[in-house]
Amino acid sequence: MKSKFTLLFLSLLSYLPLSIARSLGKCVGQLIIWLDERSIRVARINLQLCYPLMAPEQREHIARQRMYHMGQAICETPGLWRRGNKWLDQKITAIEGREYFTEALADDRGTILILPHQGNWEVIGLWVSQQATMTSLYEPPKMAGIEHYVKSSRERAGATLVPTNVRGVAALIKALKRGEITAILPDQQPPAVSGDFAPIFGVPAQTMTLVHNLLQRSGSRALLCTALRVAGGWKLVFKPVAQDIYSQDQQTSLVAMNQGVETIVALAPNQYQWEYKRFRARPEGIPNPYSNGP
Repeated sequence: MKSKFTLLFLSLLSYLPLSIARSLGKCVGQLIIWLDERSIRVARINLQLCYPLMAPEQREHIARQRMYHMGQAICETPGLWRRGNKWLDQKITAIEGREYFTEALADDRGTILILPHQGNWEVIGLWVSQQATMTSLYEPPKMAGIEHYVKSSRERAGATLVPTNVRGVAALIKALKRGEITAILPDQQPPAVSGDFAPIFGVPAQTMTLVHNLLQRSGSRALLCTALRVAGGWKLVFKPVAQDIYSQDQQTSLVAMNQGVETIVALAPNQYQWEYKRFRARPEGIPNPYSNGP
C-alpha cells in the first residue's frame, strides 16, 4: 500500500509545471525547517564541521536554503523523468566548460564523470546519456515497490544501469575500455573495505576508493560536473580534475578527488547535500559528531 501511494504521489508530481513543482518544493523545505526535522539538524552539524570559521548566521542561512533546494529536487525530479529528452534540452539554460566535455567525448579512453550530490544530479545522467553511450552503477531504492519506476525512468534517455556489486564494477571497467562514459557520485560513505580516510573541507571522511581503482584499471580520464538549479531549469558545469587524481598512490588520489568535490560545492554551497551524515565513520579516537544529535 505504501509503495502504491508513493507511485501515485510521484506520478502526480510528474505532471506539475517546473515552476509549480519548485514552489511546492520550497514549501516542503519550509516545513522541514519549521518542524526542525533531522535533515536540517544534520546540515547544521556538517556545516559547522566544514566551515568552522564562517559566521553562525551565514551557516544557518545555507542550511535553510539547502532545505528549500532539497524540497525542490524531490518535487521536480518526477517531471524530469517523465517528460523526456526534448523537454530537458529546453531546460538546460547554460553549459559552462562544455569544451572539457567535448574533449572527453573525443577521447577513446572512456570518461568517469565525478558528480557530487549537488543541484539535481539526475539531470546529468539523463543529459549525458543523450550525448554518448553511458553505463552507470545503480542501487535499488529502499522501497522495492518503486524500483521499476525509478530504474526505467533513468534508463529512458539511453543509459545502461548495472548493479552496485563486483559484477557491476567489472561491467563499468569494460564499458570504460570501450570508450564509454560513467558517472560516479563520490561523496557517499562507502563500506570500510571499499574506502579510506581522506580530508574533505579539512575533516577526515571515509572516502570511496572506487574512482581511484577504476582510473587505475581502465586508464580512463576523469571530469568534475554538476547540474545547478537556476531560474527556468538547470545550468551544467564541467571542470577538469587535478592531475593528482591519476596518481598510483591511493591516498594522493583520494585527496585530489575530495578537493574536486570542494570545488564543485563552492559553486553553490546551498545546493549541496549537507543533510547526509557524511562523517559517521571516524578515525579511531574521534567521536561521531551525530552521536548526541539527530
